[in-house]
Amino acid sequence: MSLDETPKAIAGPANFIDERIGAGNFLKRNLRKVFPDHWSFLLGEIALYSFVILLLTGTFLTFWFKPSMGEVTYNGAYAPLVGVRMSEAYASSLHISFDVRGGLLMRQIHHWAALLFVAGMMVHMLRVFFTGAYRKPRELNWIIGVLLLTLALLEGLTGYSLPDDLLSGAGLRITEGVAISIPLVGTYITYFLFGGEYPGHDVISRFYSIHILLIPGILLALISAHLILMWVQKHTQMPGKGRTEKNVVGAPFYPSFMAKSGAYFLFTFGVVALLGTFAQINPIWLFGPYTPADISAGSQPDFYMGFLEGSLRLMPSWEINFLGYTLPLSVLIPALLPMGIIMTGLALYPFAEQWITGDKSEHHVADRPRNNPHRTSIGMAAIAFYGILWLLGANDWISAKFHISLYTTTEVGRVLIFLGPAIAYFITYRMCIGLQRHDQDVLSHGVESGVIKRLPHGEYIEVHVPPAEDIAAHVRGKKSIPAIEAASDGEGIPPKGMRGPLGRLRAKLSETYSADTEAISLDGHHNGHDGHGAPHAAVGAGTDDETTKSIGH
Repeated sequence: MSLDETPKAIAGPANFIDERIGAGNFLKRNLRKVFPDHWSFLLGEIALYSFVILLLTGTFLTFWFKPSMGEVTYNGAYAPLVGVRMSEAYASSLHISFDVRGGLLMRQIHHWAALLFVAGMMVHMLRVFFTGAYRKPRELNWIIGVLLLTLALLEGLTGYSLPDDLLSGAGLRITEGVAISIPLVGTYITYFLFGGEYPGHDVISRFYSIHILLIPGILLALISAHLILMWVQKHTQMPGKGRTEKNVVGAPFYPSFMAKSGAYFLFTFGVVALLGTFAQINPIWLFGPYTPADISAGSQPDFYMGFLEGSLRLMPSWEINFLGYTLPLSVLIPALLPMGIIMTGLALYPFAEQWITGDKSEHHVADRPRNNPHRTSIGMAAIAFYGILWLLGANDWISAKFHISLYTTTEVGRVLIFLGPAIAYFITYRMCIGLQRHDQDVLSHGVESGVIKRLPHGEYIEVHVPPAEDIAAHVRGKKSIPAIEAASDGEGIPPKGMRGPLGRLRAKLSETYSADTEAISLDGHHNGHDGHGAPHAAVGAGTDDETTKSIGH
């Protein structure tokens, strides 16, 4: 069936809608919209489907949860806590877990879906970054993604604190310490959240409003905008046969994309339901109610807050005392600097890369990570930075399990936080160059066939055959990395924008960023020398059995 033919399953409903609100043509056109097809495009859908599960299970939990810090005496089904004084929030959480039919399952599904929601966004963002899918015209959608990730972290923090158990209370105490350390506005923020001196009587009710109304509303608006922009712009497509910047090679939304998405939602829901059934998470009844005088040993936050925990543990006890005021750098820097570096860096990177390369053209074909070594190396350095902070958030467990001094673990972490990203950058860059050389060998010498041949003089060799056409087209999809024109004219005068210190810096960065040493030509031969830029081949032309549409459709 061609794209010009309307399936019967679409034609009927489209005519029904068209006769009433005049939107039939819109429905027909969009249900047959062509989308590129690649397994990595489904990574973002993990986050979307997890968010849907969060909304459904969260609605169920609101029927029984009581967001109050008023004290009650527990008299529920969990015998070890009978007669213990606790907040209504904690008592209602125990009631949901032990007295409401299916309550514990819903609580655990909700918690697992929250973890999967953040993890899905992280993996999706890494895919977009490493393939350069954030470039023009998708910068706005990238910014929306960064905002979504930031809000998801705040949503997790507020939701994690609602049960008012001893573990979440320890995290809430850290939150209060961070808030009050902010200069000028810290005390106001603290009083706004807690309603008075810590722990106050209003923090649970205020976090509850933020958790179920404010942040979800913003998330829904941003997710809707994200999906609308994605619908209009489509995914970038991976390089390959017949794929260019001016067409889309893939399958229509109905039935192909719709069937895959429906099945993937059911698969995601099934995995989360199995985790909620068989993998215990956040057993609040073991921790007991929160009191400021108590603390649990070995307490750890959810994984997405682990890097902030690690930064707090690595930071030396620095503070500044001036005119009777204290600036606790030991809290302020680790709480705000890592988050600021990661989120601000993510938000600004598309514009920084555009400034460095001078590339303002539209990009609808994704890069292979190996073909932009510096971008890939920067991404891996950021992952190393995050990973070291995340790992050192458990420095007490590392010390206890491996019998290493806690102070030694902390000192090593303080060195690794600077050395680790540099090592990750260097190793990743060399790997990208090595993989590009391998691609050249594939085009120049073919691939191993498994056939051993004996030459007349007695030598045994393995016969190589040309790579499959789709593999060769995928490899030839490598494009040159643009660079700004910074060379001086015949009289030794550089271009106008390159004459000042900032211009010279930009020229140097552009030269370094675009010095992709291992160029690949259409015939598979090396066109450059190590350490110098070289021309690159364009995407190979060809035909494809899949549906192809121009970008404008």
